[in-house]
Amino acid sequence: MKIANNTVVTEFILLGLTQSQDIQLLVFVLILIFYLIILPGNFLIIFTIKSDPGLTAPLYFFLGNLAFLDASYSFIVAPRMLVDFLSEKKVISYRGCITQLFFLHFLGGGEGLLLVVMAFDRYIAICRPLHYSTVMNPRACNAMLLALWLGGFVHSIIQVVLILHLPFCGPNQLDNFFCDVPQVIKLACTNTFVVELLMVFNSGLMTLLCFLGLLASYAVILCHVRRTASEGKNKAMSTCTTHVIIILLMFGPAIFIYTRPFRALPADKVVSFFHTVIFPLMNPMIYTLRNREVKTSMKRLLSRHVVCQVDFIIRN
Repeated sequence: MKIANNTVVTEFILLGLTQSQDIQLLVFVLILIFYLIILPGNFLIIFTIKSDPGLTAPLYFFLGNLAFLDASYSFIVAPRMLVDFLSEKKVISYRGCITQLFFLHFLGGGEGLLLVVMAFDRYIAICRPLHYSTVMNPRACNAMLLALWLGGFVHSIIQVVLILHLPFCGPNQLDNFFCDVPQVIKLACTNTFVVELLMVFNSGLMTLLCFLGLLASYAVILCHVRRTASEGKNKAMSTCTTHVIIILLMFGPAIFIYTRPFRALPADKVVSFFHTVIFPLMNPMIYTLRNREVKTSMKRLLSRHVVCQVDFIIRN
């Protein structure tokens, strides 16, 4: 394949997470367990929120979208990684690499913005409760959702456009288990200093600013909660603490990867593994385990399903 940017590389060879067969087997089993247990749990969260009339508040609307984003995000890297563990030669086409990179940043950027929206939702609910129903009406929630999807698309398309203008004419070995900006840029047959700066600004700086802004907003919320003596104080504290945990899980690895010059470090692959495979599956579960309303609704839904199954067996 040879296109306008003088790209002649048709495929990339992925060197993988590790060359150790024992570690590969351990990681394979770990990912498989996560997929078989936690991924269905994420879909259960979505179904529960959609089917329960009592979970119509904006918090649950955004939680359902978080579960959907994380479930979708987990399909970008992990399935191919599982297949590659069983393959001797780990190869991805040039177009496949660009596609993977696009969806990685599209969904990742959208999730980052969703966490910003969820922080805004908690701020209005806790610090401006009398204005909550007016500000966070269904139309506003849908507009915010559309804006974060659009924001994720713009963020990702900038990355892709910059990479498509780079020539790839020589080395094609990616020292990673998936295609991402830092490793792909290093294979370009040209000086990438300016492109790296643009990438760091687009991914790194924006990630850092969102992270600091989120921490500051939750600090304000928690200070407000501590000063109040309302009966919902413990629930508000629990919800905000959960949100901060998710923020640290998501933004911590992203800051480590994207806010520095693209130089390989020994910890890069491990951080990327947790960032792209483990944490996305865990995020909605962490929210749910600390949310009494969702847990109660899920138990009620599962119990109804069990009763229906038992009734079906008895009748037949």
